[in-house]
Amino acid sequence: MQPKVKKTWKQVDGVLLLDKASGMTSNDALQKARRLFSAAKGGHTGTLDPMATGLLPLCFGEATKFSADLLDADKTYEADVKLGITTDTGDAEGQVLTNAAVTTSIADVERLLPRFTGPIKQIPPMHSALKRDGRPLYELARQGIEVEREARDVTIHALDMLGLEGDVLRLRVSCSKGTYIRVLAADIGQVLGCGAHLTALRRTRVGDLVLERSVTLSQLELQDEVQRGTHLLPVDALLQSLPAVHLAAAEANRFSHGNPVTLPTGLLGKIRVYAEGRLLGVGEPGPGSLLWPKRLVQLAS
Repeated sequence: MQPKVKKTWKQVDGVLLLDKASGMTSNDALQKARRLFSAAKGGHTGTLDPMATGLLPLCFGEATKFSADLLDADKTYEADVKLGITTDTGDAEGQVLTNAAVTTSIADVERLLPRFTGPIKQIPPMHSALKRDGRPLYELARQGIEVEREARDVTIHALDMLGLEGDVLRLRVSCSKGTYIRVLAADIGQVLGCGAHLTALRRTRVGDLVLERSVTLSQLELQDEVQRGTHLLPVDALLQSLPAVHLAAAEANRFSHGNPVTLPTGLLGKIRVYAEGRLLGVGEPGPGSLLWPKRLVQLAS
């Protein structure tokens, strides 16, 4: 028997846009990608349900310091909604609750979509990772326990019908953080009077990052180390929506050592900071009308 070779991990800094396959958790996808890159440190920017596919930005090394910035980002999905059937989870993995005839037309859908566009309220599903008294709701749901949940404010920026074929409605949804697409599907089914549940979900955008630039695990497995490296985006790929400041050498040295520097006029909120084209980190306006370091990178990109 061949002796087991110990895995060698290395410092890898960058962002991988992964096209996650259905049937795996986001953490499983992260760990498989991390092993392919031999990355010593990795994280993701918000989970996709196992059933869902599509864009899952992964962060390696110094990029993990900025992964939280995408948690608040708007997202876009393409969803398949089966009309006429409701389930206890709101998606295809649940148990069927009701069955009804479907007489919905394209005109019916077009009339109701504006009701779900803009600021709306959603009641989080019991089958979710939200916690009650330290326990995830899905654990309670598995025990047959249902607890009251407060409706949450979310925003549907755009809701477009991509097609209606028989009892399957296809939608494109651009929404704020915290939006449950399976709740949206169930609510639409309720208004139509026939019920509905989510059968497929594909995420196509997270913030400024798009699915078209992504790669699958299957593709990565067929490539060598050099080829895989071409898919890594720089650390600041997660920060492109932030204004940028470029510092001269003296101020760059101060900022890199955790000290504030002069704040350019008119800039507010988080700011990405560079010197000689390399990312130093992220700063924010603070006391003394100065730009204060908030997160610094050790290996600038």
